Amino acid sequence: MESDAENGEDIGRRVADLEVRWVQGFTNRNVGFVNDKTICYPCGNYILFVDIETKKKTVLKCKNGHVGAFAVNGKSQVVAFSDQKLNPVIYIYTFPGLVKRSEIKGQAQLDYSLLAFSYTGPYLASYSSVPEFALSIWDWQENILLCSKSQPGVTVTSMSFNPMNWHQLCLSNENSLTVWNIERNDQEHHLKSKPVRLPAEDGSLMYNQDVFFSHPGIQDLYYGPVLPISAIAGLAGDEAETFRPKDDIQPSVHPTVHCWTATSDLYMGCEEGHFLAINVETLKASLLYYKPPRDTTERRRTQFHSLPLLSDDSLKNEEDKRRKQKPVLLAMAYHKDGLYAAGSGSVYVYKPSQNEKVIKLLDACNDHFLSADFLTPGNKYCVSVAISGEVHVWLLEDGAFISKLCLNTQATAMVCCPSSYSVAVGTKVGHVYFIDVTKVETPRVVHRVLLSNLPVQHLQYDQSGQYLITGAAEGHIFILDARPSKLFQVLGYLVMSSEVLGLSTIYDVESELVEVMALLCPPDLRRARLEIFCLPSAITIDNDECIDERGMLKNSVIQKHQYELEYPLSSAVRQKGDTVYGYCKHAPFICKYHLTKKKTWKDVSVTLSEKRIPSNQFAPGFLHLSPNSQLLASVAKDGVLFIHDAVTLETVAREHCHSYQGQGIGSLAFSLDGQFILVNGMDDGTLVCLKWNRTGEDEIKEATDDWRLILAFLNNSIYNENAVLKSMEEWNIATESLLESSLEMESQEMLQKKPSVEVMDEDSYLNLNILSTDEMTWLNQKVQKAIKEEIKKFADKRKELKKGIKKLRKTIQEMMYENEQAPDIERLDQQEFNLDIEEQERLQVESEQEVAKIRKEIEMENLAKCYLRDVIKKECWDSMSIKGRAIKCFHAAYEVKNYPMKERSKEELEALERVLQLKKFESADFKIRKEIVEFQPQAVPPKEEGEKVEEEPVTDEAPSSSLIGSLSAQFGGDTSILYHQMDLHTREQKINQIILLQDIIYKVKTAFNKEFDTVARQKEQEIARVKERNLRIQEIVEQLELQEEVWEPALTDDEIPERALTVQDSEIKVEKYLTPEQRAKAEMMAKIEMERRLAALNSARQRALYDMMNGVLEIKKEDILKIEIPPPPFVSKPDTLWNEEEKKVFKEFEKKVKELNEEREKYRKTLETELKKLQTSIQETTQTFDDTVSKLFERKVKSEMVIYQEELKINNLLYSLLLDEELSTREAGLNHFLDKKQKEKLSTAEAVQVARAQDDAYRETYDNLAAEDKILERGFKKEFSDVPAHHIDHLFKLYKRRPRAQKIKMHLDTANPYGDRPGSARAYEEALAHLMKAIDEMDDPENMPEGLDPTIWERFCLARRTKVESEQLVKRKALTLAEMQAFLQKRIDDDEKIRMDIEKILNELNTLREEKMRFQLDLTIQFLLKQGQVELESAAELIPDYTDAILIHKSVIEELNCTIRAQGEKKIASMVESKDFSKGIFQLEWEHKKMKMLMEDLNQKARDIQKLHVSRDRQLFLSVLNYDSRITQQVSVMEQTLGVMDKLHKKNVKNRQKVFKDLEKRICLKEQANYKLSQELQEMLVSVSERRHIFEAADTQLISEKAAKEHYRDIVQRRQLVDLAKEQAQEIAVLQSEVERLRMRTFPALFETEY
Repeated sequence: MESDAENGEDIGRRVADLEVRWVQGFTNRNVGFVNDKTICYPCGNYILFVDIETKKKTVLKCKNGHVGAFAVNGKSQVVAFSDQKLNPVIYIYTFPGLVKRSEIKGQAQLDYSLLAFSYTGPYLASYSSVPEFALSIWDWQENILLCSKSQPGVTVTSMSFNPMNWHQLCLSNENSLTVWNIERNDQEHHLKSKPVRLPAEDGSLMYNQDVFFSHPGIQDLYYGPVLPISAIAGLAGDEAETFRPKDDIQPSVHPTVHCWTATSDLYMGCEEGHFLAINVETLKASLLYYKPPRDTTERRRTQFHSLPLLSDDSLKNEEDKRRKQKPVLLAMAYHKDGLYAAGSGSVYVYKPSQNEKVIKLLDACNDHFLSADFLTPGNKYCVSVAISGEVHVWLLEDGAFISKLCLNTQATAMVCCPSSYSVAVGTKVGHVYFIDVTKVETPRVVHRVLLSNLPVQHLQYDQSGQYLITGAAEGHIFILDARPSKLFQVLGYLVMSSEVLGLSTIYDVESELVEVMALLCPPDLRRARLEIFCLPSAITIDNDECIDERGMLKNSVIQKHQYELEYPLSSAVRQKGDTVYGYCKHAPFICKYHLTKKKTWKDVSVTLSEKRIPSNQFAPGFLHLSPNSQLLASVAKDGVLFIHDAVTLETVAREHCHSYQGQGIGSLAFSLDGQFILVNGMDDGTLVCLKWNRTGEDEIKEATDDWRLILAFLNNSIYNENAVLKSMEEWNIATESLLESSLEMESQEMLQKKPSVEVMDEDSYLNLNILSTDEMTWLNQKVQKAIKEEIKKFADKRKELKKGIKKLRKTIQEMMYENEQAPDIERLDQQEFNLDIEEQERLQVESEQEVAKIRKEIEMENLAKCYLRDVIKKECWDSMSIKGRAIKCFHAAYEVKNYPMKERSKEELEALERVLQLKKFESADFKIRKEIVEFQPQAVPPKEEGEKVEEEPVTDEAPSSSLIGSLSAQFGGDTSILYHQMDLHTREQKINQIILLQDIIYKVKTAFNKEFDTVARQKEQEIARVKERNLRIQEIVEQLELQEEVWEPALTDDEIPERALTVQDSEIKVEKYLTPEQRAKAEMMAKIEMERRLAALNSARQRALYDMMNGVLEIKKEDILKIEIPPPPFVSKPDTLWNEEEKKVFKEFEKKVKELNEEREKYRKTLETELKKLQTSIQETTQTFDDTVSKLFERKVKSEMVIYQEELKINNLLYSLLLDEELSTREAGLNHFLDKKQKEKLSTAEAVQVARAQDDAYRETYDNLAAEDKILERGFKKEFSDVPAHHIDHLFKLYKRRPRAQKIKMHLDTANPYGDRPGSARAYEEALAHLMKAIDEMDDPENMPEGLDPTIWERFCLARRTKVESEQLVKRKALTLAEMQAFLQKRIDDDEKIRMDIEKILNELNTLREEKMRFQLDLTIQFLLKQGQVELESAAELIPDYTDAILIHKSVIEELNCTIRAQGEKKIASMVESKDFSKGIFQLEWEHKKMKMLMEDLNQKARDIQKLHVSRDRQLFLSVLNYDSRITQQVSVMEQTLGVMDKLHKKNVKNRQKVFKDLEKRICLKEQANYKLSQELQEMLVSVSERRHIFEAADTQLISEKAAKEHYRDIVQRRQLVDLAKEQAQEIAVLQSEVERLRMRTFPALFETEY
């Protein structure tokens, strides 16, 4: 521990050796005036103060890293900032002394996001980030927290005090803007927030309607009360108060910046281009100015404009180079001339009094610094480059800005040349720019080279400035001549085995040899690799001999060596003497290696580190050697710069110049004289110049000598190369782009001239290559050059190949011509003529892959469709107990569908059974109650009873259909089980009624489906009959040889829906795809069928039947009639040649023919008659079926009507249930809101009581002071009673005389909103001092009356001073009292507002309950009325109101009137008689019951008191005044204890996890060490065996015995120490248990006492 402390002190002493010389940078954060001539802004770990007149900078460093929140107060000349660490602290420094004024430690755990000073007092506002999100107000002079309030989850981007009133703050973020008021009650401060209602994105004002309370003006008498949206959504908690539907939410503007005005109003800028004015009192925003989107040309301008509605003044444009940037609104400032807005980019100062001249104060870079380096000789200038490509030149002495050059491209690396005033910049696209800085005021680009298309990652000059080593991506390293005299020639390149992580060079002066070391980390190896190659002078003298034809350096020239290191490294540097320093990539330590000369390229043995020191930095990092190789710098992501001694690796100095929040340090550079160090951050935009503050003369002399030696070596080269550099012309990007465009156009024209695919000539090919050379990379140019040489070398061979190709081409063209003339079936595809077999195979493989891909897609698509088909079938077909189908008429267009029905689930049947059982119980209960309670009506005359009996069916029949509201009883439904529509009041009854109605609908559908099934079967029978008759009709039509088509009725797909689930082969139009197995099977079956048919034709039996009886066994009549009678053979002879026999035969022939024709005619008529009968019977039967279907259709229409009636009932009941639920939800929401407001009422009432008590106490103090002040005035004459009377009057006038008070005049045109405000503490102190000074002048003896004793005058002056002080104290107390009364009034107003809210909620609740009661009693009844017209007498209005009308039959009214009159007269008489008597009886009974209940109550109380056991808790409850607060306090203590224990547990868990990780790391390290030890063990075993042989050969027995004794003694001593450690461990365990027992005794024991 002592050594660690000494090392810490030594490091702390050495850190002072480095001092911050200057800092440059700007991070687009707040800029403020710390006084009238100085601005300041944070940058990385520093705060920079810039004098706007002299531009001198002062630096204030944050000791704990990055500067967090920042604020400045120009009036008090103080600056406040927070650090970014755990439990951050706010520091307040004064300017210009930069002395720490105070240090504020708040409750923030991680970070402060914003700070803001008030302009009228010592107040500072802070806003913390995650997890507190707390706004705190501090008195920074006294370091006191005044008040604080948390807003969980609310992030704030901007915060400011009202310059006119420190009691107001404005906080804004991207979505909202809030005004906070600080209310003060004597020494107490309270924060109250008021959100501002922002307009919509288009600038229109949004009307924020109270969505939580209902609106009585909106009513709906039919559908019930209109409820808020939250009740409809079912919300009853806190969400119900602010719930709005997504469609109703309109996005508001997005604030970006705001500022206060002299009238305590706000101006706000928005992302949408609006400028808004906000009234702080009403919190309403109004649109002042809208800036529409500009076109592309206008967007390039960044201007400062005053608000046109306020002023006509405007600011000048920024410089031309800034006009191309996109303007971003960063700040707003209110001035007497208008409202000014500032854009992004640089920092400017505007002075309205100096002709509106804009003074450029600070040229800030748009992007972060990438790298920085010293310009040779390294003691006067330095150069930096940003990622955006901006190159800056700085004066090294004070960091003054000299010049700037924009490359307009993304830079990736930069380095300064040691041998000339040139700078090399690498870019992302592969360019390397060479910049001439001989004139630092006007840097210029003199050369650019495009090495490759790979981004440049590393740039490194050797110490002599002769070579520029460029590292690109993918392991490419290019070697360039760094001298301008050689025009920065590219000497060659080489390719490493993997990505290059770093480059390091060593120059040998004697041999003029440069050795380059490249650090690699191959992904397949878990260690680093070093590849070292040499650059001899021969590569510049005879470059062609050192490179191959493609520009790659030959291995024999560069002599490449390779080294494998044991660890993966992120950076490595090489020192003379083959010493390499490496920074480990995964573990924070620095290794030192020594490279041997025996390594060859094939030798891959691992080089071990000879020294390793741990680093306190965050890996990965990088190393850098000083020019004299005496110092080693290490940097990493933590931002701390460590300087080590290169020999001992001890820490020489340390500087925390950057931070981890800014991603640490990006680059580092040593000056040649060793006096300065340049360090730039990775992402914090800061460039820091450090200077050594050495005190040793030897160190200074050594560094100076090394610098002079380097300069002496480089002076000659610098002089010569600078002369060449000055003479070089400036490289112009416009000329280059013009040349490239012209060359590209020429090449395109040449290509367009030869569009056909031919073998190009050699000359044209070379010409195209020559045209494109200028726009190629150097690497491609070398490749093209090598190709040209190969073409020249093999020119003869190419000519022979060309001739062969032309001949072959001619042959193929002839074959293609012949192919085109061939028929289509013989014609080949054009692809078949492709002679490239490999191409054919490739196309074949691609086609097969494409076919497989398409087949796979089709299979997946079919699978998806099959799955969808199965799902639809399961849901819509399989689950249906009754499938949906239709019946169509034969001749009409009617179509009737049945009701598809699912099988009712078990739950539905159980619910129905439960409801039916409940209905039976209710019916039985109602019947019994009716028999017990109701009285039988009096007897009526028989005639009337008979009349009623006759009319009973008529009167009962009408209500049965009209009051029930449906005709379901006529269509299979049982309406007797339903509740009466006027009895549906409860929720359970409505639900049961819905279940019963659903059952009725099910029965109606079932009844219709039965009729439908009967008709469907009938149609099938009819179709079967028609088919039977059609068979005969078809025979008759064939016999009659008629051309009529026989009508064949069939069932359609709608009538047989199962048919849609199967696919017939006839439905598939495309050819069916058969697999090879299916195709072979089909061919086999076809072959078998053909053989069977051939065998059947060759059958002897079939041939005999066909020959003998024409193929039939039985001859029918119609077959006989078809037989033609053959004429006699002599018919062919003339009639004159016939003989008598022939004539006789011919007559018989004619007779037979006549008889046959007559028989045929008779048979034909018989067939026609039969055909008509069959057709008529079919027509009649089908027409009868059509009539049946039409009746079924009418039945279906009526069934639909009945179902719709029942469904209408169900919908009405469902709506009533929904509305009932919404009413209950609304009531719960109102009750929740009421409870919330009542709790707020308790807190506000308590606040009012506390404030009133404080006000009364302070008023009493004020009254006492006022009374004492009056007593002083009244006792004046008594105190000076010894003074003569003529002096007393004069002295009394002087006593009451007061000096004239100082008045603060503020003219409207010169009013300063940031000056002192009346009533502030500073103004009061200044006024009091001024008054006391005037009193001193009045106490002068010159003002003493003549003749007055000086002692009396002194006494008088003392009394007057006492009186004045008393008056000032009374005035101050009066102001405080007025402030306290205002605070009390605000609390009273808040309490009254909450009271009004509670009353409003109660009124809303009462209204809601009335609506709910009315809704439960006002039922919706469904009636069935006959269609007709009922005329009523209308009022004066054209359309009468029937909302309260009731439809009742006229006879019912008449009968009711007669009965009411008779019964009314009887009732009145009986009531008059029994009124008085029953009144007394009821009163006596009520009093008797009351006395009995009082007796029982008192007896019960007496018993309870006697049995009551007074426990300790009840004693506490009776003795303690505030028992609830005691219980609450105990609960809070226990909660705090649990919270502390929880935090302790989490902390212990984290510690254990951390220890676990450390142990894992140690285990890894131990495993590596064990592996090394195992290797060493093998070698040691060999040496042990050798030593054993030597020992056995030598006489060393005495020595071995002595060594054994010593070893035994060590073992005994170790054993004793182990036993002692165990005993001490046991004692420690005992002591720990005792400590734990004692600690547990301090905790309260919680248990219940049983009595």
